[in-house]
Amino acid sequence: MKNVTDSFVFLGHWPSAGSFGFNTDILATNLINLSVVLGVLIFFGKGVCVNDLLDNRKQRILSTIRNSEELRGKAIEQLEKARARLKKVEMEADQFRVNGYSEIEREKINLINSTYKTLEQLENYKNETIQFEQQKAINQVRQRVFQQALQGALGTLNSCLNNELHLKTINANIGMFGAMNEITD
Repeated sequence: MKNVTDSFVFLGHWPSAGSFGFNTDILATNLINLSVVLGVLIFFGKGVCVNDLLDNRKQRILSTIRNSEELRGKAIEQLEKARARLKKVEMEADQFRVNGYSEIEREKINLINSTYKTLEQLENYKNETIQFEQQKAINQVRQRVFQQALQGALGTLNSCLNNELHLKTINANIGMFGAMNEITD
């Protein structure tokens, strides 16, 4: 084993001028080796690492875009449904408004007609009441005139009639009543 170790030590003491050999200076060789390894790794490994990172990022972005498109589609669908519902509600409101106005107009016309009928009835009642009161007043006047005429006639008769004339008048009236009874039988 000492031969192997001696051979490495012997190799480390080779002169470096103009020939190829091993550098046994640990600090110098480690930095160069690390630089070479890192350069090789960066040169050959950067495509793998960077491509994986870019592919992952690309997949996340595409996934986010797909999710956004799905959400956008759902939002548009909900918006269309909401617009359709709004249009339906607006049409119903317009229909209620039109029906309400029509109903109000019908009720207004019915109220006006009912008021006219009531006014006509009141006018008729007023006219009937006036006629009744006029007829009542005419009858009262007739009765008073008749009573006054009757009292005046009775007063004239009583003053003009004597007993004999009175008996003749009574007999004439009895005769007339008798003749009327015979005619009616």
